[in-house]
Amino acid sequence: MRNNFDSQLEHLNSSLVEMGAMVEEVIGSAIKALINQDVDQAKENLRFDSVINHKERDIEQQCFKLLLLQQPVASDLRLISSVLKMITDLERIGDQAQDISELVILLSRCVYIKRLDHLELMAKKTSEMVTRSIDAFVKHDMLLAQSVIDSDDAVDALFNQVRGELIELIKKNVDNGEQAVDLIMIAKYFERIGDHAVNVAEWVIFSITGKHEEN
Repeated sequence: MRNNFDSQLEHLNSSLVEMGAMVEEVIGSAIKALINQDVDQAKENLRFDSVINHKERDIEQQCFKLLLLQQPVASDLRLISSVLKMITDLERIGDQAQDISELVILLSRCVYIKRLDHLELMAKKTSEMVTRSIDAFVKHDMLLAQSVIDSDDAVDALFNQVRGELIELIKKNVDNGEQAVDLIMIAKYFERIGDHAVNVAEWVIFSITGKHEEN
């Protein structure tokens, strides 16, 4: 009986890693579409949303079957409950990547009002946070999970910098307003992606220690 349960847990772990890889791919695609103003890539990204949602539902069903049909011990319960929390955050990350792609399509009709250096850096840092949070789950690595949590302040600082630069452009020329607001929204979506990566990292730590401390 335990061998069958362990096999199902291993399948659950693999499924979460697959969902994480999907989310990493959609973030990377959104970043490339943003930088290159690539409408085709942004539109392709939008079609990926249903795949991520389907994966979330599949993992939910696996978790519920394990809870209802097996008799998990405390450590197994922590893992299963953590996975249920993590897939919610991963699905929301996918949603925010979709939101970014929609704004990229809107912005494709005009030249950017400024170089996106700081926004691009912010995007890459949040993408790295997501990757590290998934790696921390795979490796059961608390230090790696903590590094994700510690990275959040740097992402928040970059968001404030991007927002400040764009507000200054609006002050200089009101015609910059519409695009500046869209770019601020994109930066906000990346900030939220970073927040969700932190949540995933916190649940990784909980799955190992049984302690959950929100930052």
